[in-house]
Amino acid sequence: MASSKEVAEESNAQDAANDAPAGDGVAEDTPKGPWTEQSITIPSGPITAEYTFNTYPADAYTHEDIGADEDALLEMFRSMMLQRRFEERCRQQYQKQNISGFLHLYIGQEAVSTGSVHAIRLGEDSVITAYRDHGIGLAMGMEPGPAMAELFGKGTGSSRGKGGSMHFFDQEQRLFGGHGIVGAHVPLGAGIAFAHKYRGEDNVCLCFLGDGAVHQGAFHEALNLASLYDLPLVTIIENNQYAMGTAVDRAAAETDLFKQALSYDMPSSLVSGMDVFSMSKAVQEHAEMARNGQPSLLEVRTYRYQGHSISDPASYRKEGELDDRKSEDAIVRLQRYLTENDIATDDELDAIDDELKQIVLDAIAFAEESDFPDESELYDHVYAQDDYAFLK
Repeated sequence: MASSKEVAEESNAQDAANDAPAGDGVAEDTPKGPWTEQSITIPSGPITAEYTFNTYPADAYTHEDIGADEDALLEMFRSMMLQRRFEERCRQQYQKQNISGFLHLYIGQEAVSTGSVHAIRLGEDSVITAYRDHGIGLAMGMEPGPAMAELFGKGTGSSRGKGGSMHFFDQEQRLFGGHGIVGAHVPLGAGIAFAHKYRGEDNVCLCFLGDGAVHQGAFHEALNLASLYDLPLVTIIENNQYAMGTAVDRAAAETDLFKQALSYDMPSSLVSGMDVFSMSKAVQEHAEMARNGQPSLLEVRTYRYQGHSISDPASYRKEGELDDRKSEDAIVRLQRYLTENDIATDDELDAIDDELKQIVLDAIAFAEESDFPDESELYDHVYAQDDYAFLK
């Protein structure tokens, strides 16, 4: 098995300053146990209002609670490990200058993507996300070869080499990006959800964003419309504790981001993003709300092990912060669960890891051998009209 020690040591060896596993991500005073209901008393002049929310803490659920059999568990492990190995190699290829531009790694947040994908109808429900998008793309079934080729800017890439790291796209799996402008994709998520409702489809849209995007006006406008129109939208804040280099408590007057839902009369929950079972359980239940015409908000407390982007040394973190979180890596948590419950042996998980490492190496070879897009394709898929004036 790729043991907890091996995963941590291998990651730390590549970049000791930026590679520490994460903590639970849910505040210490959050009650343990499944579907824990809490209430907040909100004074409003002579009237006191009470707002109820739910929590999904780590280590509160089993695979049976999320309807996963042993095969599904191993697929979750494969997905999370593939994302980890892929991102580690992306960092290496950037250093070799095979990847250029911006590169935002997903290391540490793999349980968020994997748990979410397990909870929806893949290929029918829709997903849209921000620029830290490699993990969700791979979790949704994007092939590593075209994914790596996109990072290399090659014509065989998932966006024909024109999108790069921040603009993964997979029409077949209904992944509608990867978007580089902070918060600007949240109204698009509402629009996708509106399309599902308008067409009478029993589908939902998951819209992922970072904690920093909560302070963009587009986020609030989209949630307001989602609530007004009863859209099948689950808005998921991946709170990895830092918006670029600014800690949440230095940027948000209200650090409990799930409370934003109060303004838009929609339910919200607080989720540990460091446990794939907790993540899956939360998205399952909130997706079901959405199918019944109830939009909602999830705040997922997770942690990124790297800097904001590849050039960020993350020197703004407190001394010892990364070390304090090393024991809570979501991959380590799942490995431990698999072995302790006799679902897989160390050797079996080791073999899966070795296979995935080779798959990523093959993806790099595929990207290296692919051609750059031809200059004649420069305006392809930019304008809907073939005779648009700018093309003449």
